[in-house]
Amino acid sequence: MTYVVTDACIRCKYMDCVEVCPVDCFYEGENMLVINPSECIDCGVCEPECPAEAILPDTESGLEQWMELNAKYSAEWPNLTSKKDSPEDADEFKSVEGKFEKFFSPEPGEGD
Repeated sequence: MTYVVTDACIRCKYMDCVEVCPVDCFYEGENMLVINPSECIDCGVCEPECPAEAILPDTESGLEQWMELNAKYSAEWPNLTSKKDSPEDADEFKSVEGKFEKFFSPEPGEGD
């Protein structure tokens, strides 16, 4: 089992999860984070730290798209091992629906 980041992270990118991850399995895109499923040790400490509730265990149904997206982009985006400031408008996007279709960017973030 692993944890996955879903579209609730898009445009929020709070990064509290990065601070608690013991194995540094988060990777940074331009406007969201993903988890490398082969590095995640299923400890679960990241899930309750996410203010946007964007991190879910892969045992929940309907997450196939997010498992694929996390695996794909964790291989392309730079690793992130320490928390950075969230976007200034993160709270405004926290409850927006359909963020993947509206805002997803495949561009990498800066990483560490």
